[in-house]
Amino acid sequence: MSMSTQRALRRGFPAAFVVTGVLGLGLAACSSPHHGATSTTGTTSSTSTSAAPASTTTSTASSSSTACQGGALSASLSGSEGAAGTFELTFSLRDISTTSCTMDGFPGALLLGSSGAALPTNVVRAGSYSFTNFSSSSVMLPAGGTAYFNLGYSDVTVAGETSCEMATAIQFIPPGATTHVVVSTAMSVCNHGTVTVSPVFGSASPEVQTTAPPHP
Repeated sequence: MSMSTQRALRRGFPAAFVVTGVLGLGLAACSSPHHGATSTTGTTSSTSTSAAPASTTTSTASSSSTACQGGALSASLSGSEGAAGTFELTFSLRDISTTSCTMDGFPGALLLGSSGAALPTNVVRAGSYSFTNFSSSSVMLPAGGTAYFNLGYSDVTVAGETSCEMATAIQFIPPGATTHVVVSTAMSVCNHGTVTVSPVFGSASPEVQTTAPPHP
């Protein structure tokens, strides 16, 4: 084998990176049922689209050495409520490992369809909802401890939309983490797949008062 052929075989090829687009979702005044959520933990990296922050709220991500990873967390939908086409969901992230970890900032999010495939998702940090727009602070989770974050979305179509695709699950990446968790819950998300997320917060945080009530 010639030297030129050997060099050609040793060349690396960059992996393709797929970026999800903005989802065109609709169904005017669709209803969004929220079922008892099923939690799974993930051990692989994932990505979601992310819009620029819709407010001046800023955050600092946890260092990778202490950040809570998806594989060490159990996620679930702990509460939901809705009015006038706006839905507020509260998700919990429980440390199921034997060591403590830290979260500081906003989670990433990605809507998933019935086949498990990613749906185009537009993630807004803080936004204009009172239950998502507040300052972030570092949350230290002991083993067995739980942190929370809120998520808001609309099920009312905006100009140009004719339907809203149904998500059957949503994937989250904790702030500062490289692995994800998935929660199964039905969501009919309009406004081009826009979901607005709050920073994570602890159970003793004043922001706990903004969360949706837990399921009975």
